[in-house]
Amino acid sequence: MSAAPRPRASRKRKATDVDFSRRQQLLRASARLFRERGYDGTSVRDIAQATGMQSGSWVYHFATKHDILEAVMKEGLVDALARIEAIAALGLPPRQQFDRLVHTHLDTLLGAGQDFIPVVLYEWRSLEPAARRRVSVLLKRYEAVWAGALAQLRAAGDWPGTTRIDALLLFGALNWIARWYDPRGALDVRALADECIRFFLRAPPAPVRKPKASALSKRPAK
Repeated sequence: MSAAPRPRASRKRKATDVDFSRRQQLLRASARLFRERGYDGTSVRDIAQATGMQSGSWVYHFATKHDILEAVMKEGLVDALARIEAIAALGLPPRQQFDRLVHTHLDTLLGAGQDFIPVVLYEWRSLEPAARRRVSVLLKRYEAVWAGALAQLRAAGDWPGTTRIDALLLFGALNWIARWYDPRGALDVRALADECIRFFLRAPPAPVRKPKASALSKRPAK
C-alpha cells in the first residue's frame, strides 16, 4: 500500500514557517548592517549576500530597502515594548520597577545581537514621513510605560524631576551609551545598568548621628 499523501494544509504551514524564518533572518542581517554601516552605506546586494539570498530574491519579502528599514525598526520596538510592558504589569515597587526598566533598556541596546533599537536611534531621519508616523505609534507606547514609571518614582519621593525634559535627559544619557560602550571593557551590561541606576537615583548620604549614651555611661563615677 502506498503512503497517504501529506495534507495540503501541512505543506502550506511548513512553507509559511520557512518564509517567516527567512524574513526574520533578513531582518536580523539588515539590522546588523544598518547599525554597522548605516542605512545609506548598506546596499540591497549587501543584505542579499549577508543572508545567502540570490540578488533580488529579497523582494519576495519587501518591496524596497526602505521597507526593510521600517520593518527593522518595528521589529525592535515590538520586542522592546513587550519586555517593558511585562515589567509594568508586575506591579513592582517604584524603585524596583525602575531598576528592571533600566536593565532591560540597556540590554535592548547593548546585548549580543541587539541591533534593532540602535537602528531606531541613529537612522530615524532615514525614514520617510509616512513610515515615521507608523513607527511613532510604537515609540509613544514605549515612552508611556516609562512616563508611568517615573510618575510612580516621583510620587514615592525618589525622582525629583517635574517636567518631560527630565525623561528626555534620562533617555539621552541611556541611549548615548550605545555610542561609546565597549563590551570588552571592565563593565558588562548588568554592571553598567547598576551604575546608571545609582547615578540617576543618587541621594545625599544620610546624616551621621552620634550614638546615644548607654545607661551605664550615665552613672556617676564613684
